[in-house]
Amino acid sequence: MTELAKTFEPGPIENRWYAYWEGQALFRPDRPEAEPFTIVMPPPNVTGSLHIGHALDDTLQDILVRHARMQGKDSMWVVGMDHAGIATQMVVERNLDSQGIKRAEIGREAFLEHVWEWKAQSGGQITRQLRRLGASCDWANERFTMDEGFSRAVIKVFVELYKRKLLYRDKRLVNWDPKFQSAISDLEVENREVQGHMWHFKYPLADGETYTYVEKDEDGNVVLQEERDYISIATTRPETMLGDGAVAVHTGDERYRPIVGKLCEIPVGPKEHRRLIPIITDDYPDPDFASGAVKITGAHDLNDYGVAQRNKIPMYRLMDGTAHMRSDGPSYAESSARAIAIARGAAASAEEIDALNLVPEAYRGLDRYDARKRVVADIDAEGLMIKVEDKMIMQPFGDRSGLVIEPMLTDQWYVDAETLAKPAIAAVKSGDIAVVPETWKKTWFNWLENIQPWCVSRQLWWGHRIPAWYAEDGTVFVAETEEEAKAQAGGKALRQDEDVLDTWFSSALWPFATLGWPEQTHDLKRHYPNDVLISGFDIIFFWDARMAMQGFEFMGERPWKTLYLHGLVRDAKGQKMSKSKGNTVDPLGLIDKYGADALRFTLAAMESQGRDIKLDEKRVEGYRNFATKLWNAARFLQGNGVGASQSIAAPEASLTVNRWIIGEVVETLAKLNKAFDELRFDGMADAIYHFTWGTFCDWYVELVKGAWDDETRAVAAWAFDQILVMLHPFMPFVTEELWHSMGERPYDLIVAKWPAPAAQRDANAAREVGGLVEVIDQVRALRAELNIPWSASLVPHVIGGDTAMHDRLAKNAATLARMAKVDSPVNSDTVPPSSAQIVAGGVTIAFPLEGAIDLDAERARLSKAVAAAERDRDQLAARLNNPAFAERAKPEAVEKARADHDARAAEAERLAAALKRLG
Repeated sequence: MTELAKTFEPGPIENRWYAYWEGQALFRPDRPEAEPFTIVMPPPNVTGSLHIGHALDDTLQDILVRHARMQGKDSMWVVGMDHAGIATQMVVERNLDSQGIKRAEIGREAFLEHVWEWKAQSGGQITRQLRRLGASCDWANERFTMDEGFSRAVIKVFVELYKRKLLYRDKRLVNWDPKFQSAISDLEVENREVQGHMWHFKYPLADGETYTYVEKDEDGNVVLQEERDYISIATTRPETMLGDGAVAVHTGDERYRPIVGKLCEIPVGPKEHRRLIPIITDDYPDPDFASGAVKITGAHDLNDYGVAQRNKIPMYRLMDGTAHMRSDGPSYAESSARAIAIARGAAASAEEIDALNLVPEAYRGLDRYDARKRVVADIDAEGLMIKVEDKMIMQPFGDRSGLVIEPMLTDQWYVDAETLAKPAIAAVKSGDIAVVPETWKKTWFNWLENIQPWCVSRQLWWGHRIPAWYAEDGTVFVAETEEEAKAQAGGKALRQDEDVLDTWFSSALWPFATLGWPEQTHDLKRHYPNDVLISGFDIIFFWDARMAMQGFEFMGERPWKTLYLHGLVRDAKGQKMSKSKGNTVDPLGLIDKYGADALRFTLAAMESQGRDIKLDEKRVEGYRNFATKLWNAARFLQGNGVGASQSIAAPEASLTVNRWIIGEVVETLAKLNKAFDELRFDGMADAIYHFTWGTFCDWYVELVKGAWDDETRAVAAWAFDQILVMLHPFMPFVTEELWHSMGERPYDLIVAKWPAPAAQRDANAAREVGGLVEVIDQVRALRAELNIPWSASLVPHVIGGDTAMHDRLAKNAATLARMAKVDSPVNSDTVPPSSAQIVAGGVTIAFPLEGAIDLDAERARLSKAVAAAERDRDQLAARLNNPAFAERAKPEAVEKARADHDARAAEAERLAAALKRLG
């Protein structure tokens, strides 16, 4: 036994034990014959640092891994990092810029050398931080999405998908980031509401045509009728007018029926070469928005792209990769003439359409926003602008670059996600993949059943270079190596595709490529499929679903048996954390202040199957107090001669209080096991917390105080050991420290056996001690509610002559006197005057209060307090029932009012009960 320090200091304990565990290879003990348990950590970005979302995700995983390890399983927690294409390229470019070095100047190979150098020196900070959290990963087999073996798997998957006709090259609309000059995924786009404008312009009808424009009200009465020689459109991006392919009106919009099929003129550019476009119908335009007519610029707007595809409208590309207006291609006059011919029905290939440059010479080379100003000014000068409105608009920004994303029509590589999605849909429908909580199944189905082709190419240098080679005539050859491609090409000169693969493409292979695939390794055969994936719901589309697709396609089965989706960590007020709000929480700061165990337990206790967590630092502080409580309990036990238990099974016990605590351990373990089976992390934490703090520390230790015999020491040692084992997955550091401090051990706690007490709950002991605890608890509450001083002893009157209760109280008179200042019991047929009453074990017990308190004054105080609580409760209820409050107030204000109402209602009820006790 090692005497514990008076003060619990987590920092030194955590550093020492983590280094020991990792050094002794205890995170992956050699268990070749044991049942496997496998979980993969969502690979953090190599550029990343630990944020509170990571802390939640990895804490939940570590709890399951430590639990499985203690169950004796061959527990593997796969860990590694993602190369994070855009993020890493941005970091390294920024570093080079600070040295006066430009990526374009040094070339691809030199730039990649700088990236690998940065990765060796600075990458992977987050893996060091994960150790601070206590993550017991299989560090000896750490993976990286750009390591040699993983890269081989990525290339093989690309080639195989191409051979299976599930991957192809196509020209489609993508999110284009002008800073990185690359397509980016939806996940990397952040939509923000910004102040903008809505411009209304006239598009003159061709050849001076006119028509009668008629507007009617809901009753069919004409409210406006006039001759017009134009159609009005509204846009927030006037610069894209240059690439319009049509104007669309709703199929049922009677106002424009006379001009459907006619041509109108784009009101910008040299007059002698003004371009004409058709007026078409489609279900997309909203007749009630603006004029009801919309310009269709398929190459620069996602909605317009769909309209253009449906109606075979040409899509003209206006901008280069930096979002400047194009300067290449033929003259505007030549391009416009050809485009007018196409609008009149001339045939044209996609290549010819793409080559046309419909940007007038006056705008060529301008930044898109400078071009916007010029376009607006020129139209206004010609008298074709109807009006301009200030308007809040949603704009897409690159989350890394901070620039406005430009929808762009480009050639990219795509995966046939619709085909790959089918087994993933079927697996969740059949239950082959369990989704927890089940409410996320609907989201899974909605997305996968309507999935679009997956763009997997990126115009970057850092990443897995696409294994495609091109001959001079444009013929493509896809192969795992250049040598294989050249063999396919018959020795022709080839150039490799410059693009790299989307980071999500490689991370989709994580469950099996980390285990050695395409080689049929021992680990792959033993640990695939994984047991559970723990993931934030926000990447269900981008990672979880894609892992399922690739797992079924290349392994022939599900990647994991269970998909657990947790919510977001929000601030104490329920607001989403963001740097701009200044409400982010640094998990490392919390660890420095309160210890990793406290943070881990907080996150587990607050994780309630998918609901968002409102993280209040006070909760972390509270669980630091819990760790201190455990520490002090160990010191108290040591001071009374209690050390390490010598038994896994429960000791023999004759004393009622010892039989009771053994039964409470058994019951707690049953609750804990059930919560583990159901992945109820809050239920797990609740079970062990209440047993440790309440049942063991507050009750058992108090009940046996002053009565330490050999049996009690043995039972106390065993029960405390059970606490340490059950609590270890949640608070690994303090439990390991106490495990060894209590005495010599044949093994470390991290590899101790999960409890199997070989004991049953003693019903008689539970009734007796449970009844005693109930009486003490209620008497203490009675004293607090009625301001009864501890100097006043209370005499319990057992009403109705209940012999069992009388005997129980008499038998435990010394304990009652010590813990609740209660005298010996008295049998009584009636409730004595001026008594307060409790009901315990179904029996009424009255306590005469004459002389203990001023009854009249206490009744007056309680009556006043009840009235105040009820008044507050009713006022809050009225506010909550007011529709105006619910509609106008911020969600957090409504939630606070609801919480305040519930608190005041509970207080009113408690005080009213206390008043009723006084009769």
